[in-house]
Amino acid sequence: MFSRRVIGAIVVAGAALFGAAGTAAADPPNCTAADLAGVMAGVSAGTSSYLFTHPDVNAFFTGLKGKPRDQMTAEIQAYMDANPRVRDELRAVRQAAADFRARCNVEMPDMPMN
Repeated sequence: MFSRRVIGAIVVAGAALFGAAGTAAADPPNCTAADLAGVMAGVSAGTSSYLFTHPDVNAFFTGLKGKPRDQMTAEIQAYMDANPRVRDELRAVRQAAADFRARCNVEMPDMPMN
């Protein structure tokens, strides 16, 4: 009787283990809400650090406050066109978010800095 229970428990545990592994393997790697929060926290920290160490860029983005979205978008585009180094550096800071979205098949939000 004891051995049947032990064998039954092993079979159930094995089935649960392999069933869970199959489900986990089907999900894209590192695409949970926690992963997204971690990536975005890193991007936010990197953006903050960049803006604090580049006061002119910080002043530009701060000056956009309160403007209509379409005006912000046009001004950001013009600023990035005139400052390709800033564009490339900010793109590098945000690369982890782009990688997450590509890996996890998440659409980019409609934002002025896309």
